[in-house]
Amino acid sequence: MRLSRRALLERWWVLPVAGTLGAFGYMGWYASRVTWGKERVGPPDFQPGKAVRVAALEALAEEWTEVAFQYAGRPCVALRVPGPVPGGLSVGDAHYAAYSRVCTHLGCAVNLVRDPEVLAFAYNYRPPPGERHPQLGCPCHFSVFDPLQGGVAVFGKANAPLPRVRLEARGQDLYATGIEPAPALGT
Repeated sequence: MRLSRRALLERWWVLPVAGTLGAFGYMGWYASRVTWGKERVGPPDFQPGKAVRVAALEALAEEWTEVAFQYAGRPCVALRVPGPVPGGLSVGDAHYAAYSRVCTHLGCAVNLVRDPEVLAFAYNYRPPPGERHPQLGCPCHFSVFDPLQGGVAVFGKANAPLPRVRLEARGQDLYATGIEPAPALGT
């Protein structure tokens, strides 16, 4: 069967309608994946490594103090947090957590964002009431990770949590002794 020019012109609308439906379908799938498809934090899966001194415990004397360091070739950050964290370290009444600073979306370096108004304005994220504390934010695509929930991605394009770093207290110093494997970027 051969289509005439008239028959072809009568069916031209199928292409833009199919393209529009496909585009909106993809956007809906992507939005639901980014909004509800976040991976939860499981039990720590630390890969043992060489012990590396992070800092003296007194350098992290106050809550939300941070120390940047390198471990297993990755930039990392150690934090003094107000309470126990999954995969963190508690020494007496002091609690510590350490994370890779490599964003699980596309690999940019995350930073500690202390001001909730900066999170609201720059990252378009407002934490739920009662959870107003500093967050780890990626300035490239504005993903936000919660350091009190084991580094889970709570907002943005990143779906996987930040890899956690195992900490040990040795005398008056804090050491990194293992790290979780990094997920494939873009997951």
